[in-house]
Amino acid sequence: MGAKGFFISKAVGVVGIVLGAGAVATIIALSVVYSQEKAKTDAPVAPTDGTGTTLPTVPTPAPSNEPWDKYRLPESLVPETYTVTLHPRLIPDPITKLYIFTGTSHVVFKCVKETQLILIHSNKLNYTKALNGFLATLTTEGGGAPAPAIKSSGLVEKTQYLVLQLSDSLVKDQKYKLSTTFTGELADDLGGFYRSEYLENGVKKIVATTQMQPTDARKAFPCFDEPAMKAIFHITLVHAHGTRALSNGMETGTTDQTIDGMSVQVTTFEPTKKMSTYLLAFIVSDFGFIQTTLEGVLIRIFARKAAIDANQGEYALSVTGPILKFFENYYNATYPLPKSDQIALPDFNAGAMENWGLITYRETALLYDAKYSSNSNKERIASIISHELAHMWFGNLVTLRWWNDLWLNEGFASYVEYLGADHAEPSWGVKDLTVLSDIHRVFAVDALASSHPLSSKAEDIQRPEQISELFDAISYSKGAAVLRMLSGFLTEDLFKKGLSTYLNKFAYGNTVYTDLWDHLQMAVDESGKPLPGRVHDIMNTWVLQMGFPVITIDTATGLVTQKHFLLDPESNVEASPYNYEWIVPITWMKTNINQPSIWLTKKSDTRVEMKVISGQWVLANLDTVGYYRVNYDMANWESLLNALTSNHQDIPKINRAQLIDDAFNLARAKEISTILALRTTQYLTKETEYMPWESALDNLDFFYLMFDRSEVLGPMQAYLLKQVTPLFDHFRILTVDWTIIPPGHMDQYNQVNAIGKACSTGLPQCQTLVQGWFTSWMDNPAVNPIEPNLRSTVYCSAIAAGGAKEWDFAWDQFLKASIATEAEKLRAALACTKEPWLLNRYLEYTLNPSLIRKQDATSTIVYIASNVVGQPLAWDFIRDRWSYIFNQYGGGSFSFSNLINGVTERFSSKFELQQLEQFKKDNEAVGFGSGTLAVEQAIERTKANMMWISENKQQVLKWFVDNTLP
Repeated sequence: MGAKGFFISKAVGVVGIVLGAGAVATIIALSVVYSQEKAKTDAPVAPTDGTGTTLPTVPTPAPSNEPWDKYRLPESLVPETYTVTLHPRLIPDPITKLYIFTGTSHVVFKCVKETQLILIHSNKLNYTKALNGFLATLTTEGGGAPAPAIKSSGLVEKTQYLVLQLSDSLVKDQKYKLSTTFTGELADDLGGFYRSEYLENGVKKIVATTQMQPTDARKAFPCFDEPAMKAIFHITLVHAHGTRALSNGMETGTTDQTIDGMSVQVTTFEPTKKMSTYLLAFIVSDFGFIQTTLEGVLIRIFARKAAIDANQGEYALSVTGPILKFFENYYNATYPLPKSDQIALPDFNAGAMENWGLITYRETALLYDAKYSSNSNKERIASIISHELAHMWFGNLVTLRWWNDLWLNEGFASYVEYLGADHAEPSWGVKDLTVLSDIHRVFAVDALASSHPLSSKAEDIQRPEQISELFDAISYSKGAAVLRMLSGFLTEDLFKKGLSTYLNKFAYGNTVYTDLWDHLQMAVDESGKPLPGRVHDIMNTWVLQMGFPVITIDTATGLVTQKHFLLDPESNVEASPYNYEWIVPITWMKTNINQPSIWLTKKSDTRVEMKVISGQWVLANLDTVGYYRVNYDMANWESLLNALTSNHQDIPKINRAQLIDDAFNLARAKEISTILALRTTQYLTKETEYMPWESALDNLDFFYLMFDRSEVLGPMQAYLLKQVTPLFDHFRILTVDWTIIPPGHMDQYNQVNAIGKACSTGLPQCQTLVQGWFTSWMDNPAVNPIEPNLRSTVYCSAIAAGGAKEWDFAWDQFLKASIATEAEKLRAALACTKEPWLLNRYLEYTLNPSLIRKQDATSTIVYIASNVVGQPLAWDFIRDRWSYIFNQYGGGSFSFSNLINGVTERFSSKFELQQLEQFKKDNEAVGFGSGTLAVEQAIERTKANMMWISENKQQVLKWFVDNTLP
């Protein structure tokens, strides 16, 4: 207890410095610093004074190879502890009108290699000069010779460093303490220490909150901001009366103090575990909370008071404990912290962030209201909580050394989130959904020549925007898919055993991905399980080369072969260390009988005794556990199509979804005919399961994108109307004329598909139904008669069929919505209108954060672009305002690649290709940030679309006409 008491008094003693007069002087300078974000340039920048003092203009120095020109820290200093005190102001400064925070930091580091230079990350912070005249002071810690004097200090904007040059060398193995006092802007930029705003009873409320991952802790205080630079953090927050402070550690006490004539509260926290800077969090708000305790762990859910009062945190509270316990058991490792706080923020760029002990969420990812939220909202909450809790061990306790291995961290959490959610909600069957949500989704990206391997070389990932670009579908979804395949062929028990020894060995440390392979290999060796090679050898073929194979099975000869699957087989791909050959685990069945699994280790060296007699079929990749596509000889395709038509239940439902998805994509890659792919949808008049329907609709979406501006659209709509009408009738009967909710989780999803597709293809009973519901809501806005599961599709259908009156009503409801999931449904549906003037008005609203929150701007533009009427408007809009959008909404934001993809996905003409190439050229100076790769992928995709249309349009048109005839 004594040590803790000492720490509190020491930390509180520091607070006085935070608000010293020197810091206040820099506030004025901030208005200049932050009034306009400087354009990023690649010219080398000399260190500058960071105190707000105006410096004489100096010519840009010639490129140099100084340590501060490099993006990675030198390996000379290792941090051990930080003592950080921060005071965010939740009311704007009367002079500058800026929201700011002030702070002090003391970092104790060890010198492991003699050096006369201290580099520590710092971005957008203004420093108060210390008594020595420099931006920091340096002292020796724990005895030893006095620290060398600081010779010069300055800031480098490009590489985001505070640079201190010393009069003499630091001594190896000696510890030192670096102390700074600084001011920063509490901006609304959703990164670092930032502010979130919301209205409560008409009053504007401010939250000071954080998002450090990947490289923004340096915007909150100077720090060694790399994942391997783990340290212990002592955090103190100064905040106004009536607010509450939260951080990673448990609060140890709050005292009232008067600082510079201001009465404030000072909250201290237990020191954190040894951890990375990107996992830090600190929040000041006047939120409400609910709590429970499970086996000694305090679990709390924080949100706006109105949301807590409306019991919107109850569902999250009910599943957090069981999921936490599931992962303790899964990892065979106790949860290492005394508490698990989760907080829903009105403004948040990602879905959620796994800060250790204080997880931050978008409101839609944490808050649930049975009156307003659909079952997909509920599932999203369970799976995102599961994803973030999985990181508490895998990522937080054991952290990858550098961002080039991000895929393992995010891919792993994306795989096991289904296991945790399945434990919390066993009746849902969510484990199957990884096939639709991850595997099918990422196949589309990974089949492009512009894809990339899971693991990058560390030296290729240096700059913050290169790091941000890794947060993509490959890292998350392909990572999840290959780890699921690995767990599948090892068995889950062996997978868990290797995981457990890996986590125990590297707790509080850092690893590279091959360390996990070592531990899985140890588990395999102990079990004696036969594999065709070491775990390294098998998995590196999936990790170190991009793409995936298509496995072709010839049932006549028994020959099984593989080749790199590309949507455009003519495209040039970069060389691969494995020559695009994979070690493939193949599971298969033959007409209702599971066969022993086999391994394919070369391009074509495997023969299997098939003995397929006429009418029998072979099906590979059971339950789509393998990350590959499958093609067959024509006779087997015909047998599979016959099986679908005659008795589709003979084929497992996941594999029915897989057959459809494989067929459509094999057709796009010219492996089979487009007509064969379309034939996989003929049996759907008998299908009532969600997964095959969802797979078919996802794949037919491509046909809509290619043809919804051409004469193919009419016959295609007529065909789909014919296919979906029995499904619509099935749900009408199942729900007793739409009066009850279908019992099954997946049935509820498929009911949405039935109504959505029946209405959009023009089924009169469907359109009358949804317009009736919507009109009765407009007549009595206080009572919404539309069942939450159906709201997204009903709102969209009614707004598409209506005009300004319907749109304005929905907009008014959006502005009034106090529940984030309801606002989200309305925001998406508003993009469904067919009126160009309404869509243009809506696009303008995305630039006004008081109408559309910054976190939602890019996705709203994408919603508008997904409407055939809105697509050209959205494209003109982002071209016209690219520089503004880029600077306002952050080239580093993860949503930027989604914006480029969303606005260009319909592109399929020579003219659109020229526009896209011109857009790339026109904006080279501005840049594309984390959307850089997406621009290349859009160009590649447009060329492929042009070719596909020229080759397929006529035969597709004829097929739809022929198959709609009575």
